[in-house]
Amino acid sequence: MRHLLLTTTCLAAVSACTTSEKPEPAVKPNIVVIYLDDLGYGDVGAYGATGLETPHMDALANSGVKFTDAHATSATCTPSRYGLLTGVYPWRNKEANILPGTAPLIIDTDQLTIPKMLKENGYQTAIVGKWHLGLGDGVVDWNQRVSPGPNEVGFDYSYIMAATQDRVPTVYLEDGYVDNLDPNDPIEVNYEQNFEGEPTGKDNPELLTMKWHHGHNSSIVNGIPRIGFMKGGEAAKWNDVDMADHFLAKVQEYLKTHKDKPFFLYYAMQQPHVPRTPHPRFVGSSSMGPRGDVIVEADWCIGEFLKTLEAEGLLENTLVILTSDNGPVLNDGYYDDAVEKLGDHQPAGPLRGGKYSLFEAGTRVPFITYWKGTIEPKISDALVCQLDLLASLASLIGGEETTTDSQDMLDVLMGKSTNGRESLVLEATSRTALREGDWLMIPPYEGPARNDQVAIELGNSKVFQLYNLKSDLGQQTNMAESNPEKLEEMKETFVAIRGKEYSKIQALELK
Repeated sequence: MRHLLLTTTCLAAVSACTTSEKPEPAVKPNIVVIYLDDLGYGDVGAYGATGLETPHMDALANSGVKFTDAHATSATCTPSRYGLLTGVYPWRNKEANILPGTAPLIIDTDQLTIPKMLKENGYQTAIVGKWHLGLGDGVVDWNQRVSPGPNEVGFDYSYIMAATQDRVPTVYLEDGYVDNLDPNDPIEVNYEQNFEGEPTGKDNPELLTMKWHHGHNSSIVNGIPRIGFMKGGEAAKWNDVDMADHFLAKVQEYLKTHKDKPFFLYYAMQQPHVPRTPHPRFVGSSSMGPRGDVIVEADWCIGEFLKTLEAEGLLENTLVILTSDNGPVLNDGYYDDAVEKLGDHQPAGPLRGGKYSLFEAGTRVPFITYWKGTIEPKISDALVCQLDLLASLASLIGGEETTTDSQDMLDVLMGKSTNGRESLVLEATSRTALREGDWLMIPPYEGPARNDQVAIELGNSKVFQLYNLKSDLGQQTNMAESNPEKLEEMKETFVAIRGKEYSKIQALELK
């Protein structure tokens, strides 16, 4: 009941955000990006979700600009995060793939990033939550300061998990140092072979509280088998069920201690990525098992975060952007009833595909901009991309920094214009496709049409695919043969942006 009461209180506060009297615009507003992990287009009430309630995300959507055609740059997490922070298409960086926990940093320390750009313009910058863009130079000693990392690409403060919740090392790092590390119990990490005597999910099923389905059968932490092998660092290991509360406390503390100067806060939440480990007070809060429960939990955290913004007097001078790194997936490596308890809920909404897919559900995600008293409520059908945040935020603060790929969409994000992008190249595990207006063109690619482990259509076909999303949002009718003129036009645009080497791809590998 406690979190339900808080939910109601916060919803009332946020729903009342739009006022007739607008405050004088600040020169440098605070900027917050709330980035969820694997949240699908249909996983939010305001976007049609059933089987769970998301009142705080709904309140943001109903009080700000709710975008219906907004995209991550990729259908998987590392590339999307790369594109968001750098304003560069991830397919331009061959290292922007789903990374192991030991991967080196894939953002060049000389590269322009959102935090670096804002820091140069007087902002305090921070990341709290999931990183998954690599750390160090490829040989990491987790018992010393791990560098380069977020601090070397523009973040003054970082409190992160190195990769994902299902990968080792299962520890938090604060400004490069493992939090709460006992020097007498050093951490060792290896993604190739196990350490002698250490149990694994594959060999010791009796030790598991969560059963693995595919890939996640190596080191066991908190009864959950992970990807990769880890030894030591017992005192530093996180408690999965407390992770949401832990990150929330960190962002709340940041707001309270950095409110006197403009800040950029990247709040990178872990939900609803696997392993889905809701705190006990959220277990059963949806009808869909752990996946639904952690979405409800994430929504509550967002509500608590917004309450803190308001309590600290920051809400009227803070631009909040909420979105997700890619589309949804149900079974992504663990048995957790995500499939069995789905009911009538449609994580992708009316879209085809999901995470890993070139179909629309791979990259079309919830995207909301909210600024109390400044942004008026509206629904926007403009084509926008997370890629454009760098140029748009530069424009917001009076700068002109941009990259080859990031476009200034500030007026669109502020709800003042509906003129979105003319074209956008989207990516899914190295395969790319083109959005242009209402059209999506997917080139032929080798590989299976569907990945059975995650039960998602990948978008692969031996022929070109062309869809008119205005009349066929679910992508059921391939118009490549019936509209050859449009297909040729889009092929020319695609090759002009992407290059002729687009067919050289990497096979999807689920670990």
